[in-house]
Amino acid sequence: MPSSKFKELFEAEFSLKSFYTGGDVVWTTDGSTFLCQCGGSVQFLCVESGKVNGFIGDEEVPTEDAADVDLILTFALSPNNEQIVSAHRSGLFKLWNFQDKTMVKHWRSVHKGPVAKLAITNDGLILASGGSDSSVRLWDMKYHACTKNLTGIKGVCSVLKFLEKGNSSLLFASGDDAIIKAWDIESGELKISLEGHYSKVTDIIFSNTHQHVVSCGRDKVIILWNIKSGEQMNVIPAYESLESLVILPDSITLPGADVKHQDGVYVATGGDRGVIRVWDVLNTKELYVQSNSLVRKSEEGGLALCHLLYSRAASSFALISYDHNIFVHSIDTFICTNQFVGYSDEILDLVYVGEDETHLAVATNSPDIKLFTLSSMSCSLLTGHTGFVVTLAVAPQKPNIFASASKDNSVRLWALSGKAGATCIASGMFHNSSACGLAFSQASVSFLLSGAEDNVLKLWKIPKKLEEHDGSSLMMKASCMAHEKDINAIAVSPNDKMVATASLDKTAKLWNFKDLAPLGTLRGHRRGIWSLIFSPVDQVVMTSSADTTIKIWSLSDLSCLKTLEGHESSVMKSAFLSRGLQVISASGDGLLKLWTIKTSECTASFDGHTGKIWALAVSKDESRMVTGCSASKIVFWKDVTEEKQLEEAKKRQEKALKEQELFNLIESDDFLSALKLALTLDRPATVLNIIKSVMKRGSEGLSQTILLLDQEEKQTLLKCASHWNMNSKTSYAAQFLVSLFLEEIACGKLKPPTSLVESIIPYTERHFNRLTQLMQELYLLEYTKTIMKPALAET
Repeated sequence: MPSSKFKELFEAEFSLKSFYTGGDVVWTTDGSTFLCQCGGSVQFLCVESGKVNGFIGDEEVPTEDAADVDLILTFALSPNNEQIVSAHRSGLFKLWNFQDKTMVKHWRSVHKGPVAKLAITNDGLILASGGSDSSVRLWDMKYHACTKNLTGIKGVCSVLKFLEKGNSSLLFASGDDAIIKAWDIESGELKISLEGHYSKVTDIIFSNTHQHVVSCGRDKVIILWNIKSGEQMNVIPAYESLESLVILPDSITLPGADVKHQDGVYVATGGDRGVIRVWDVLNTKELYVQSNSLVRKSEEGGLALCHLLYSRAASSFALISYDHNIFVHSIDTFICTNQFVGYSDEILDLVYVGEDETHLAVATNSPDIKLFTLSSMSCSLLTGHTGFVVTLAVAPQKPNIFASASKDNSVRLWALSGKAGATCIASGMFHNSSACGLAFSQASVSFLLSGAEDNVLKLWKIPKKLEEHDGSSLMMKASCMAHEKDINAIAVSPNDKMVATASLDKTAKLWNFKDLAPLGTLRGHRRGIWSLIFSPVDQVVMTSSADTTIKIWSLSDLSCLKTLEGHESSVMKSAFLSRGLQVISASGDGLLKLWTIKTSECTASFDGHTGKIWALAVSKDESRMVTGCSASKIVFWKDVTEEKQLEEAKKRQEKALKEQELFNLIESDDFLSALKLALTLDRPATVLNIIKSVMKRGSEGLSQTILLLDQEEKQTLLKCASHWNMNSKTSYAAQFLVSLFLEEIACGKLKPPTSLVESIIPYTERHFNRLTQLMQELYLLEYTKTIMKPALAET
């Protein structure tokens, strides 16, 4: 149960953000990390944790539309996993150290146009770059100089790979003319020209013996070439546009077959069918076709897969889809073991799912629901909707059940299942437009309410035995025309007797739960209402509006009890905390605010987003919450109030002990230790008293004490002196300290900030003028006394 203790501070534990927005993906040789192209950076995704653990580039979360971001066009990782070379929109090549992710060198690419492909030799000494200017260049990585310009391809370079065999090395490349050419990298002489494809060559791969090369393209064929003779050995029709090839071991055992295949050239392909297919290209046989594809084809009919990777260390495939998802499949079973979402577009809604809140369901600008396993951050896609999923809701009494509403006018019920993540158990399709509001009954799992852009509120009956339900249509029990504009949110009271709806028509309405009879209207907001929620303990309902306010309404007389003002943008979501005594709210400017209802004051603000926060979910015990925004970022927050209070109590205790120690040191005349401790405790008044006490014993004692301080303590003491120097009563001690530090400042041993020195000079000049004036007045008084002595004697 939620605690009634007040929350004071939430801290971001970690965040899920975009790490792949299209382009190249590289898998490290040890199988532990994916390097993913993401706007102006390359993000490092840990396969085990599913989290980004580093990046190289301009910024951690790049914005592709920003004019000041130097977008990465392509990149390459050296086979020894030591260097990364990236090609940028600015025409620069940048060399990065893989381990510490720092830039080592940058230089001009010389290409007349963007660079499309990069490749690095095994020893990391030679870099090849293929541009859009029909040229391929070789670079000496030691001196970062272009050594050769290889011509022969036409148009944009689409394939660029090194073949290193013994003492000889060849560079293979292909362009828009679909001809594969190979040059000797020592002499730059064209050695091989392979003509056979009739469309763009998308990938080439070399056999394990380096005797053959396999190529594929958009012409839907696979070609096996003999490298030595340059002749075609086999042409295999694939009947799909192929994007990627990987070479497999010389002997493999495929799922569902006990026969071990050997003495062949085995490759796996990926293309617009979205499945892995395994071929023996030497014997022209298709050996395996993946049956359970998780990859969705693009709505425009484009390619389902854009990359296919293989890791011998991890014994796994990685399928990278056009919609920025990464699927990791075991080579032994071809079962998906991990899935990562590279880019989610806007996060529209999210809910905790599971008895122990083990999963997080996320709705984005996609027909698929993303279901994250929180322990590993692995993700599975729940398919079924044909339009974008707009909102989600979880059943409080049975958290394994959740519902989704989509722009395809439908509502679906889902149940967690161990293998598939979740399965659709029921659906309803009686709305005439996009469904955008959902709520379960609170006291039981018997009813579901939905609202849509057609302004209609519907009540659906949920089957008693959900697990046995065959996925047929939900039964609609009641419906009514609820609002004049779109229904944005629905809430059900804790006792299931009342329903509240919020709309863009600036009103919230209350309804009888059984038959949807109207009970009242809440008026007062100046703009549309985005969300609403019942209090868990009081008879009130809270609404959040685009007019930047949060209102709390009484259910008895429908009056507005409180208005929370402080947000500068639309309040998108809000939730009760601390048994209804506090409120957490999320706004369109990316801020979270924590409110105390009794005082109507904002007690804290949390900044973790750069976009509009559409989604907010709080865990059952209120120790954690999660938010999602329009910038494709999900932030996980943790309540650290108790830790903060314990830390502050510990600091107060330590401070009290040190203050007692300081008092004892002063009493025992140990002024050096007392001075050090007073500086540590930031007690300038005590420091001044110690300085004065030492000065009373003579200037030599003070200078010896000051010399025993370290540089940081001297800087702090000089800063204190600058403040004392502003007051004539304490200026003597300040000037004395400055005089002691002058020698060290002059010889460069002590280097105070320029601003500190500049603040001391004007007050020092003022004190000097004041003392000079005082001396003049004293001499005048002495002169007057001397003149008056004879006259006084005569009288």
